[in-house]
Amino acid sequence: MERLFRLLVLILLAVVATVEGGEVTYDVRSLIFEGQRKLLFSGSIHYPRSTPEMWASLIAKAKEGGIDVIQTYVFWNLHEPEKGLYDFSGRADLVGFIKEIQTQGLYASLRIGPFIEAEWNYGGLPFWLHDVPGIVYRCDNEAFKMHMQNFTTKIVNMMKSENLYASQGGPIILSQIENEYQLVEHAFHEKGPPYVKWAAQMAIGLQTGVPWMMCKQDDAPDPLINTCNGMKCGDSFPGPNSPKKPWIWTENWTSRYHAYGEEPNPRSPQDIAFQVALFVARNGTFVNYYMYHGGTNFGRTSSAYATTSYYDEAPLDEYGLVRQPKWGHLKELHAAIKLCSNPILFGTQFTLSLEERQMGYIYRRDSGECAAFLVNNDDTKTVVVIFQNSSYELTPNSVSILPDCKNVAFNTAKISVENNTRSITTGKKFNGSEMWEEFNESIPTFPETSIRYNTLLEHMNTTKDMSDYLWYTFSYQQESSNSQAVLKLNSAGHVLRAFVNGVLVGSAHGSHKNSRFSLEATVPLNNGSNNISLLSVMVGLPDSGAYLESRVAGLRSVRIHDIQNLKDLSNYSWGYKVGLLGEKLKIYMEQTSSKVQWRKFTSSRNPLTWYKTSFDAPAGDESLGLNLGSMGKGEAWVNGRSIGRYWVSFLTPQGSPYQTWYHVPRPFLKATDNLLVILEEENGSPLGISLDIISTT
Repeated sequence: MERLFRLLVLILLAVVATVEGGEVTYDVRSLIFEGQRKLLFSGSIHYPRSTPEMWASLIAKAKEGGIDVIQTYVFWNLHEPEKGLYDFSGRADLVGFIKEIQTQGLYASLRIGPFIEAEWNYGGLPFWLHDVPGIVYRCDNEAFKMHMQNFTTKIVNMMKSENLYASQGGPIILSQIENEYQLVEHAFHEKGPPYVKWAAQMAIGLQTGVPWMMCKQDDAPDPLINTCNGMKCGDSFPGPNSPKKPWIWTENWTSRYHAYGEEPNPRSPQDIAFQVALFVARNGTFVNYYMYHGGTNFGRTSSAYATTSYYDEAPLDEYGLVRQPKWGHLKELHAAIKLCSNPILFGTQFTLSLEERQMGYIYRRDSGECAAFLVNNDDTKTVVVIFQNSSYELTPNSVSILPDCKNVAFNTAKISVENNTRSITTGKKFNGSEMWEEFNESIPTFPETSIRYNTLLEHMNTTKDMSDYLWYTFSYQQESSNSQAVLKLNSAGHVLRAFVNGVLVGSAHGSHKNSRFSLEATVPLNNGSNNISLLSVMVGLPDSGAYLESRVAGLRSVRIHDIQNLKDLSNYSWGYKVGLLGEKLKIYMEQTSSKVQWRKFTSSRNPLTWYKTSFDAPAGDESLGLNLGSMGKGEAWVNGRSIGRYWVSFLTPQGSPYQTWYHVPRPFLKATDNLLVILEEENGSPLGISLDIISTT
């Protein structure tokens, strides 16, 4: 009998799905397409976190893994970086991504937001919103609502113009407005609930012909569907807020994103499968994996303290390679649950207490067709239970799936898929000093600045997110014969580097949980005038919480304690400079690299040094990762394209870097003479860099 079920699974997986048009509705059991209830597995793949050349392969691998729906956020600040100026090209080609989903016969779930969080810079909001007079984000504020409605309408109309909604014959079956708003709603007091109602009415008024949802919003107004986010929705979701709505799980976290200062938090395929099976057993008919492929936070797109690699432990890793056994175990889970589709979608649910911590969830049709989920909630004991006069051994924390209420087709705790491991082979070493040229950033002084204030400016409002870097400079007159003083600095994030008369005297940084920190350094002072230059560095903008427009970062207080007294310089004559010279001149691009005078590599390893070299692309089509293990902190570009920030010197609690290899997509490369530029903030050595081949074995 077990062989029969395996054969049925194979037959089911071989069926080629097709996407048909028609109005999408729902009832208490599921989403409904053209009168047919659907049991759907979905996977999040974010189009800007990979390249267009990768999309087809990623979607195909998801489909092969039993995924029916591809879910993505829409990234407002990617598409409208300046007010009224839009970009839908390259990695921002949302229409192209949705059409690729359609080409492969899958459905799409479009989470417009347009606030999305997503560990994406500023939660997806464009920073120009910050300067709109009177604006308060995400509440009953007319200025914010106007811009939110404008962008949402633009996206919906774009989808309509390409006939991409299922009601038009396209693949989009579901949309989302807002994102986990309930977590912040109370902070807005009387301005919160009206905003929820307005957002719902605005979305419905766009008439897409498909349902809208609000995730983590228990009071989502009808007809919007409230959905669950988290690792344990199988256990914790109380169900939708109306008996007319289906159970939907929008974010089943396949691991957790990595953030500097946090403990890495992997998740086993057994635990994922257990929660999915339990959610379906309890009435769930739509489960989305967040992420199915995480990808890469290219450029400066990651949120505060988030790593460049995103959800690398997903079923498809950062490079798009299958991660086993997670991918294969979930594929088998999907097939087993799909064998139960008819009883789940059209039958009646019964529950049965089997033992103290063991439950049975049974779906039975009038025809007698039956499916059962036998659940063991005990995390230590294997228990034998009796169900329909047969005994079943249930391992700890597991669900046994019986598509015919007799034979076990799948147990969530038992993995039959072989593990694979990531294999890294050195493709190109950059270990010769003759291979590199360097350019040292000059340390600006107060007389060289053009922005002047008699107070400490807030970092984000000053840079407008045009750069991670903001120089705070002042001239300090030392009239004592004592040549030593203590510099005491307090910052609200994220990194601070202090220079006195052009020499680095100290650095400090915060972490994901606590962005505020202090830096105290004993510094040498010259008799007379001294140039103090303080470099504040952001590692992404915040992406969550209420009142984002009021957040602060950068220097908050500056004091100098010399032999005479303690001087507070917070309200002093300050000069500011936004960004670095190399950034302004774009020396990471081939056509503008010559705007500065590069010199031969030296072993001085000064902070704030740019390094450049050229290389030929390794043969083949394997994935590539740039090994930056010898570096400290900075950013890397290949042929003018940023592969993201790196911060190898920030170690995990176990003492290893959060990320050492940085994805270099093949489409970024030419066959020969590729330009690699590194901005190193600390004292890393480029001689240890290598371009490595990434594969699995």
